[in-house]
Formats: sequence, structure tokens, C-alpha cells
Amino acid sequence: MIKKMLSALPLLAVAMPSFAQIDTGNTAWMITATALVLFMTIPGLSLFYAGLVRSKNVLSVLMQCFALTCLMSILWFAVGYTIAFGSDGVEQGAWIGDFGNIFFASITIDSVYGDIPTTLFAIFQMTFAVITPALIVGGFAERMRFSAMLIFSSIWLLVVYAPVCHWVWGGGWLRQMGLQDFAGGTVVHITAAVAALVAAIVMGPRKGFGTAAMLPHNLTMTVTGAGMLWVGWFGFNAGSAVAANESATMAMLVTHISAAAGSLAWMSMEWIRHGKPSVLGIVTGMVAGLGTITPASGSVGPAAALVIGLSAGVVCYFATNWIKNTLKIDDSLDVFPVHGVGGILGTLLAGVFCAQNLGIFSGNGFSDGIDSIGGQFTVQLIGVVSTFVYTAVVSYVLLKVVDAMVGLRVDEEEETIGLDLVLHDERGYDI
Repeated sequence: MIKKMLSALPLLAVAMPSFAQIDTGNTAWMITATALVLFMTIPGLSLFYAGLVRSKNVLSVLMQCFALTCLMSILWFAVGYTIAFGSDGVEQGAWIGDFGNIFFASITIDSVYGDIPTTLFAIFQMTFAVITPALIVGGFAERMRFSAMLIFSSIWLLVVYAPVCHWVWGGGWLRQMGLQDFAGGTVVHITAAVAALVAAIVMGPRKGFGTAAMLPHNLTMTVTGAGMLWVGWFGFNAGSAVAANESATMAMLVTHISAAAGSLAWMSMEWIRHGKPSVLGIVTGMVAGLGTITPASGSVGPAAALVIGLSAGVVCYFATNWIKNTLKIDDSLDVFPVHGVGGILGTLLAGVFCAQNLGIFSGNGFSDGIDSIGGQFTVQLIGVVSTFVYTAVVSYVLLKVVDAMVGLRVDEEEETIGLDLVLHDERGYDI
């Protein structure tokens, strides 16, 4: 009997090979990080954006973020994941992944990505695919039709986000060049911000832009959402280590330092220029600091994070004023000057601070790729420019196509009434 049991052990090992590879500590952390990133969109980003619009449009923004969470999740499951990452163990192309994982066809309960379940990696990446189109909402808030938003976002996820994700994280050409983008400076922030900027230009400004006050209707809501974003961002950046290790803890540390520095820098700029610091300014500076450290969070140390955060607060502050006051572009909730400029700045600075000979500013964990500042900076610049141009061109074409299909924008009367009543037949406040 004992002999039979012993002879069965090799068969048992073959039948359950994946369970021995799973690291429960890493798995537990990645489950937590996944929940944190989803928490960034609902309720974090939803409340942050909703407080910034006028009261007649508060529900429209909440509805857009909620609907995008649902729709992008299904699209990622259906085809987005396989475009970005393809099938495990299959050599991927330079531009898009293979289509062997449509509807997660190659993923089973036993599938392993590194030392965590592949199902967990897939849903972690799903939360990134959810928040990126939701960020674009800020560029066309208060004037886009709900149907147009759904159509544009759906196609955009598959032809912009997923391919760029493959270029950078799925083994594509930018990854092969050695681009340093730990958690999404190019993949998330530049793509979303450029699409938002293009949408704002194509659709034109809101009625009354530049002549009528368009003040946030509920800054308390915005600050609440900002706090949730700050907490959720630890899952975003530290979770991108895909392990509970020293890289994750350093990413968490530099993320927090950059957010704090960005907040103080933006607040100080307002205080110096206008005589008073604003609540809106300090929370916007926080988002700038978070977005700017994102691509560099896996390759810089805390001293560099302080510089990056302070730079973000100052540069993004001036960019916001330049976009609205000089260029007269109605990027409603400042997506491009905060996320776009921040993403560009952070991606480029990652190419500087990843070096090992900068004293207290030396990089953290940068051990492969191009090891000179000049060479790495060139790679970073190529990543920024290619992502910017590709996103701008494709987003412009998509917006024109959707406009021809269903019309992008509500008419003037509907815009005056507000999207809550016109598109959803509801009020955010019934007092």
C-alpha cells in the first residue's frame, strides 16, 4: 500500500505543477494592489472629476466613469488583454500581441504569471485599462454625448491603449529598446492626456468658456476623491512591481514623496502669484506629482522623487495656465497639462535619474538596458514622441468617425440645461 502511494507522488506533482510556483505573499499583495487601482476610478477619479464640474453635470461625469469601468472591463476580457500581452509562452510581435487569449482563452485557474496566478495579472492590468479612458473624460466634460463617449472609448481602448501597452509592457518595440516606464507614464498618462487634448480641440470650448465663470460646484467632493486617488496610487505604482519586494516598497516611498512635493510646489506657486493658496491648487499639485513619478517609480530613489515632485508642481502649474489662458483650449478638467505634461516630464526624468553615478540622486534598481544618461534619455524621448504622435493621429481620426456616426456634442440648448437632465433625466441635487 505504501509502495503504491509513493509511486503515485510523481503523478501528483505533474498534475499540480503550478501550485508549487505560486508565492502567496506576492499574490496577496497583488490582490490588494488590484483593488486599490480599481478604487482609484470608482470612487476616486469619479468624485475628483464630479466635484470639478458644474452641478448640472455632476451625474454625467459619475455615470461616464462608472459606465467606462464596466465596458472597458468586458472589452479587456474579450480582446484588449490579448492585443496587449498575447498568449503566455508565445513570442510576441513588435506592434501587437497574438490573438491566442481572446476571452482569456489560454488562461486557466492553474496558469501562472511569474509567481502569481495569471488571472490576477490579467485583472490587475484590467484596472489600468479601466482608468485610462476614464481620465480622458476630463477633456470633454460637460459637452460630449454619452453614446459618443462609449463608442469612442471602446474603439480607443483597442486601437490606442492596448497596442501602446504592448509596445511598452508586452514585449513590443519600445520594451526591446529599453524604455523605462514602470507604471504608465507613456501607456496611461500620455495616451489619455493627448486623447483628451485632441478631443477638446476637435469639439471646441464649452459655451461661455473664457467669458463666464465655470467654477467647481463641490470642492469637498473633489478633495475626497483626491485623497482616494493618493491612496489608490500606491497600488498603481507599487503594484507594478508584481511582487511584495524591495522594488514595491521603494516605489511606494517615492510615490508618496513626489505627491507631497507636487502639492506643496503648486500651492506655493499660487501663493506667490495670487496671494492665497487654494484647495483646488494643492490637490491638483498632488495629482501632478503622482502622475509625474509614475514612469520613474521603479528606477529612482527618494531624493530624485523629491526633485521630480517639485518639478511637477511648478511645470504643470504653468502648463495649465498656458493651455487655458494663452492657447484658449478648453481642456475642461486640465487633463493634458497635469497628466500629459506630468507623464512627459516623468518619463524624460526617469532617463536622467536612473543613472548610478548621481550621488543621492542615483537610480534605484536600474540594472539593464542602456546605462548612459544620454543614451537612456534618447530612448525615453523616442517613447514620448512616438506615443504622443500615434495617440494624437488615431484619436483625431476616431473622433471624426464617431462625430459622423452619432455626433460628438450636445447642442447649445442641451448644454445650457445640463447633461444630467438631457442625457440621463436625473438631477444630482434635488433641493
